[in-house]
Formats: sequence, C-alpha cells, structure tokens
Amino acid sequence: MVMWVFGYGSLIWKAGFHFDERVVGFIKGYRRVFYQGSTDHRGTPEYPGRTVTLEPAEGEICWGVAYKISKKEDQEIALTYLEVREKQYDKKEYVDLFTDINATSPAITGVMVYIASPDKKVNVNYLGPASSEHIARQIIHAEGPSGPNRDYLFQLEKALLQIGCQDNHVIDLANEVRRFLSEKR
Repeated sequence: MVMWVFGYGSLIWKAGFHFDERVVGFIKGYRRVFYQGSTDHRGTPEYPGRTVTLEPAEGEICWGVAYKISKKEDQEIALTYLEVREKQYDKKEYVDLFTDINATSPAITGVMVYIASPDKKVNVNYLGPASSEHIARQIIHAEGPSGPNRDYLFQLEKALLQIGCQDNHVIDLANEVRRFLSEKR
C-alpha cells in the first residue's frame, strides 16, 4: 500500500524523508493558522515560538504538498521520523487532496496530515488565536534548536509563493514581522 503525507508548514520545503513523488495541492475545510506553540523546534518552553496548524473552516482550502511513499521500509522510516518531528501535533487525520480548483472529486484520497488540536488537555502547547501584532512579536523573539521562529515564517511564505499559493494569514504576519524588524534598526 502506498502512503501519502500532506505538508502545510515546514514539510513543504523540508520533507526530511525519502519520497517517490511530490504533488502540490490543497485540502478542503481547513485553514492554516499560527496557533501552535513550538517549544522543541522554533522556541523553548520558556519562550515558545509559533508554528502553523490546521483549523476547521467551512468553505476554506489549505494549499500544501503531498508526498507519496511507496516502499514499506521508506514508510516505516518516514513514520518514525514524523512521529518525532511532529510530536507536538496530537492528531492525525486522513484527508482528500485536490490539485484542480474546479475538480469535484479528489486527486488523492486518504492523505495523512498532522494537526495540533485546540484541546489544552492533550495539546499543552496550543497557543490559540491572537492579534497579528501579538503573534508577530512572539515570532520575532522566539528561537529554538531549529533556528529563529522568524526564519520558519519567512521560509513558509516563500515556499507557499513558490507553489503558487498566496496565504494572506502568512503574508500579513510576515509583513508585520518585517515592519517590527525595520523599526528596531
């Protein structure tokens, strides 16, 4: 059986595992939001960074990439790797991936995606909604083992534009961070 994994954050530009095919597409009924705290990659427990998760949103779509993993051994390696990398994401969903905005049926079904739920009992790092200004200030100051949180935001903005996606939430936050950084000079 083939395994598909959907990436909507850093997986877009850095898979970190062997895959056979990379497909640009979108899932329906979700939107990408910077509501997940990162205490292990882009921040620390004392000063969490912010990374993206998915939030159910009627009528919305979320662009990203799906990775096809065919060989059993590659699947096991990828799952082991993802369980560590995505350990702060407490839910796995299986979704349909579309590649054509006008399509009525999905290009790929059963694509696995990691989601950080808003349930603080099982997801202690969920930070939730805040103003763009507040989120931007958090992103500017947070840094973890994977580097500055702002690098994550800027890389996500660039990766989305490269796949032809203009995500206003990401662009607005990136612009807010750039504005704050320019004022500090």
